[in-house]
Amino acid sequence: MTDFPENTKILAFVGLSGAGKSSAVDYLTDKKYPKVYFGGVVLKAMDEAGLEHTAENERVFRENLRAREGKDFVVNRIITQINDLIEAGQKRIVADGLYTWTEYKIMKRAYGRNLHVVAVVAPKHLRHHRLSKRPVRPLTDAEANERDWAEIENLEKGGPIAIADYFLHNTHDLDYLHKQIDDVTAEVDF
Repeated sequence: MTDFPENTKILAFVGLSGAGKSSAVDYLTDKKYPKVYFGGVVLKAMDEAGLEHTAENERVFRENLRAREGKDFVVNRIITQINDLIEAGQKRIVADGLYTWTEYKIMKRAYGRNLHVVAVVAPKHLRHHRLSKRPVRPLTDAEANERDWAEIENLEKGGPIAIADYFLHNTHDLDYLHKQIDDVTAEVDF
């Protein structure tokens, strides 16, 4: 575990695609909390490889990257980013998109009780509808199903969701989601 102030708090958001992680994270970053973005590590590597950001390219690249560089490739870069923020004096940090069981275990070892995992959940039909309407990389229902399966089977995404410290049920409007976030941040003194 890295040396950092005991009152440092990290909220790591997990959830399947379309659950509303981005909406939850945006609510906190709008309040000026700094964030690290797990998916950004993969997207940056895709840019460096000259690949277009499509759902298929991203899935294949993400899985190949982890197979080639190790399951800890993304999380090691995220930990460096978090430690840099802590060294710069940040005491409240948002981690957007914790994906895998391996990432969860490494983050937990690094930050212990200072890490609070928040799962954003929504019914499959609602998640898939949101994915079909999003402006960047919209997915068909078949693509959304394929992504769900790939994330659960290949990335072991279910583990961090199942073991989360808190669950936000993103089934209504943003006010409903924001109220739940406010409750969690109050409880963990974020």
